[in-house]
Amino acid sequence: MFLVIVTCVVTAILSLILTPLIRKLAIKIGAVDMPGERRINLKEVPTMGGLAIYLSFFFALFVLLPIPLWQIVPTFLGATIVLVTGIVDDLIELTPRMKMLGITIAALVIYFAADIRIDIVTLPIIGSFSIGFLSLPFTIIWILAITNAVNLVDGLDGLATGVSIIALSTMGVIGYFFLTVENAVVSIMIFVLVGALAGFLPYNFFPARIFLGDTGALFLGFMIAVMSLQGLKNATLISLIIPVVILGIPITDTIYAMLRRYLNKKPISSADKMHLHHQLMALGLTHRQTVLAIYCLAAIFSVIALMYPISTLWGSVLLTIGLIFGLELFVESIGLVGHNSKPLLNRLRKFAKNLNKKE
Repeated sequence: MFLVIVTCVVTAILSLILTPLIRKLAIKIGAVDMPGERRINLKEVPTMGGLAIYLSFFFALFVLLPIPLWQIVPTFLGATIVLVTGIVDDLIELTPRMKMLGITIAALVIYFAADIRIDIVTLPIIGSFSIGFLSLPFTIIWILAITNAVNLVDGLDGLATGVSIIALSTMGVIGYFFLTVENAVVSIMIFVLVGALAGFLPYNFFPARIFLGDTGALFLGFMIAVMSLQGLKNATLISLIIPVVILGIPITDTIYAMLRRYLNKKPISSADKMHLHHQLMALGLTHRQTVLAIYCLAAIFSVIALMYPISTLWGSVLLTIGLIFGLELFVESIGLVGHNSKPLLNRLRKFAKNLNKKE
């Protein structure tokens, strides 16, 4: 345990040292985020900051910790493919299809080389069963979905970094103390990545001196997806729900963005300025206040996720129903789907009016 703590601290310090160097490199090669209609930043900001996180994280795994190479190398290869995809996108802006291709190739490496996948699912009443040929598409879809969800939430200074720190810390605690996994290596890797993010955050928090870029956002999303899968080889209903709840912020933003675009008859991959952080800023919150508010929301999701391992089956069911109900009310109240799309709120208002009439 002492070695793990020291490694996390050293990783944070290394990330703290590397980030200004990567910033200079980004400026030199032209990896700079320019102000624009879809941008929050009002001046040029170097991007590609995820490279500092990647380098410090894998340096710790390969050099500082006695982890067998066979447990690291396949994940390293997959993460490197995603990182290169992100670097190229930060430099020349790839199409969504090209980015998806890079992530899919990395996901195939994880599935076949790392043997990280879901094979068996255990459900209440039904029992355990193998998902067979569905294992491959399920794994790829999981990695694609989580990677893109984290990338989508990277819209404000320090937002994706802070949300990832909260999510990963929760995953590490639940994995180490509550879920049955083959060994503690996964949790150790999670905490080391948290260390790398902690060293990067001071440069990335508002006002940011460097952005994650797609280099960092895709890498972070990919690593979160892979690490969450490592505890799901023999998945139960609860172990499937927990990572979804932990990643409630990016997943919610992604799902409602897709729904919003579908209802407005726009392409799913099209961009807009109606994401969670845009809507909170539209309510009058400052840049910094919006980021801190979303940190608090991420922390709430994490606390709820921590309640699942200690709840009974029916307790988990009630917890999930309450979470979905509360989330829908929040989403409608800030207009995440659209200011005219508030079905639950409208029904509640009608119900309240009927009650008043009866009185």
